[in-house]
Amino acid sequence: MKVLALVSDAFGGDGGIARFNRDLLGAIAGAPDVEGVDVLCRHAPRREAALPAKVRQATAGGGRAGYALRALWRGIAGPRYDVVLCGHLHLAPVAEAISRLQGIPLWVQIYGIEAWQRPAPLRARAMHHAHLVTAISRYTRARFLEWADVPAHRVRVLPCTVDERFTPGPKPEPLARKLGVEGRRIILTVARISRGDRYKGHDTVLAALKQLVPRMPDLAYVIAGDGDDRPRLEQLARDCGVADRVHFAGQVSDSEFLDYYRLADVFVMPSAKEGFGIVFLEAAATGLPVIAGSKDGSADPLADGAIGTMVAPGDAMAVAEAIERALGAPRPDPQRGKRFEPAAFRQHAQDMLQFHARTAP
Repeated sequence: MKVLALVSDAFGGDGGIARFNRDLLGAIAGAPDVEGVDVLCRHAPRREAALPAKVRQATAGGGRAGYALRALWRGIAGPRYDVVLCGHLHLAPVAEAISRLQGIPLWVQIYGIEAWQRPAPLRARAMHHAHLVTAISRYTRARFLEWADVPAHRVRVLPCTVDERFTPGPKPEPLARKLGVEGRRIILTVARISRGDRYKGHDTVLAALKQLVPRMPDLAYVIAGDGDDRPRLEQLARDCGVADRVHFAGQVSDSEFLDYYRLADVFVMPSAKEGFGIVFLEAAATGLPVIAGSKDGSADPLADGAIGTMVAPGDAMAVAEAIERALGAPRPDPQRGKRFEPAAFRQHAQDMLQFHARTAP
């Protein structure tokens, strides 16, 4: 079986979608009956990355139009494939055209807010022709089915997995010195801080920190991530009177994440629009108590509260109370998220591929 994958980011990229794509493509390539996986990325990788066996990755330049043209040419003049995997709803029209050109089934992966409301007509029409749609959470699946003209049995949940390197360990003192947080108890958020991602809940954590500092003076808040909303958050920290407790770490590479989790004492991201939130799994696997929002796809990585605490997004008092309880309790069991381990994900992804092959017209 040969697979063509159209994705935004994968090997060498940063962010949750790139990480999910790497896990999914690696799992598919590991299936015994898969001969090869050709990956065409929308964005150039930001660093060199080793590719799994049977995976070949190329990047199409020239913006959206250039990507579409190169992908279509691959479908017309390239090798014959057995499946086209579309790694983002926005790429679905191109993937659907290749599916028609080659007469092969279309598998589309969806994540979060891009799939929660009816998209432009061309994208919605392409999704109608998908033979299989996988969503990273029950919430995203339900929101997608509210508008999509796709039979429910074709829409399955394929949750994220967590890398095996995320394990408990001692606090990295060099990082503590670098950030100036030696001897502090650390609240950590790992997320972009762009204007379009204000739903992540940084504002709420800052308001909660303002409530907590008078009775917990050793607290510090580390924000790992960067973006164009940083100046506003810096000003908000000053307005809340906690600027000396807030440390903006900037962009953090994948190789640095483990140290940040091990530095922290509690992970908090009370998001309102999370498709899943792989960072919750990473934090839990590192042994951190986890606090998330209760109104979105965060319920899946938190196993409806079995793996962490869910609070109403925007409720600073509830966030403050959850942080105080977490810091006063023993560290949770890092094995509580075992259901998301890589072996289970690989088997799940390969089962999806086989289901796709069996049921596609």
